[in-house]
Amino acid sequence: MLLNVGFGNVVAKDKIVVIASYDSSPMRRYREEKAGRGKLIDVTQGRKTRAVIITTSDQIILSAVAVETLVHRLEGK
Repeated sequence: MLLNVGFGNVVAKDKIVVIASYDSSPMRRYREEKAGRGKLIDVTQGRKTRAVIITTSDQIILSAVAVETLVHRLEGK
């Protein structure tokens, strides 16, 4: 099963560990750390980042879709 994370991009549902808001300072620092290691995937297409998705492969995906929307999609609502 795949989760639509915006703009035609999808992530395997079974690979998702965390979906978090991007607003906190710790999450921004975590993003910077992963970007330095080449583990960052940005699918926002230039829009404001609203959610951060962390996968089992220790990659971080930035999405312009709100956390609540992603959770509803994940739950199949």
